Amino acid sequence: MAAKKMVPPNKSCLKRLRQAKKANAANRSARSAIRTSLGVVRGAKTKEEALKEVPRLYSMLDKAAAKSRAGFSKNRASNYKSKVGKLLNKLSVAPQA
Repeated sequence: MAAKKMVPPNKSCLKRLRQAKKANAANRSARSAIRTSLGVVRGAKTKEEALKEVPRLYSMLDKAAAKSRAGFSKNRASNYKSKVGKLLNKLSVAPQA
């Protein structure tokens, strides 16, 4: 027996469902973009490759924290930035040809 889809009893519940659906999509998109960018930085072979992606990553983290998107608070975004900074310090600079 299939479960019946319940209809919310009033307009405010319907509105809340619409808002939640929209927020869920925005959160999912922001989280995915941040993870993709982070993967590019972590997968970089040289410091120059990573440095090309870092401004984009930092921007996404700041925007997510400012809007409280994808579970990012200012402290969480700061922690991510710190980890990326430590990773950059470990990467070697490409030899000059």
